[in-house]
Amino acid sequence: MRILLIGAGGRMGHAVLAAAAQDSSLTIAAKVERGGALALALERCEVAIDFTVAEATEGVVQSCAERRKPLVLGTTGQSAGQKEAIAAASREIPIVFAANFSIGVNVLFALARRAAELLGKEFDRDIIEMHHRTKKDAPSGTAKRLAAILGEDLVEPVSVRAGDIVGEHAVIFSGTGERLELIHRAGSRATFAQGALRAARWVVRQSAGLYSMEDVLGL
Repeated sequence: MRILLIGAGGRMGHAVLAAAAQDSSLTIAAKVERGGALALALERCEVAIDFTVAEATEGVVQSCAERRKPLVLGTTGQSAGQKEAIAAASREIPIVFAANFSIGVNVLFALARRAAELLGKEFDRDIIEMHHRTKKDAPSGTAKRLAAILGEDLVEPVSVRAGDIVGEHAVIFSGTGERLELIHRAGSRATFAQGALRAARWVVRQSAGLYSMEDVLGL
């Protein structure tokens, strides 16, 4: 499988390149940075993976839709208008749009949803997320996803930006005399890269639509 990697020079781009080098079933056939020549690069590939910035999203999804190329979109922090562009493109091509490609984090989503159902609103709900000091969006896309699962009217994520923390998310349910904590810690970006490649293998077999990593994993 031939992949176009958009944002190859970034942190996640480097991680995807390293993970792809360990898999003989696929190849990074083209690499571009934000604002690069997408049209020509897409011609040589079967699927695109994007880890750039939210400002580039509209151009990426439109180019992929025009050329009927499936897309794995790992960029977060999009505005309402940019999300509308993603939705519009998904009517033409399959797109996996995920806040986090870690398998463990997506299991965390499922566990948090089930815990919220079982514990009810009698338990207070909190989310704490931690990332490296250069991460631009706060709260993270993962924390926003958790907030949507738990009820955005009940919880507002707390964000910490410090050092070189790869990523940590804690969901805390606090009741009278007891507390339940669900925590995911990422020690390496390799886990996100492997998840993105798994999504790329999956999305090329799908019809047009907007999918999540939970769809990829069957959760």
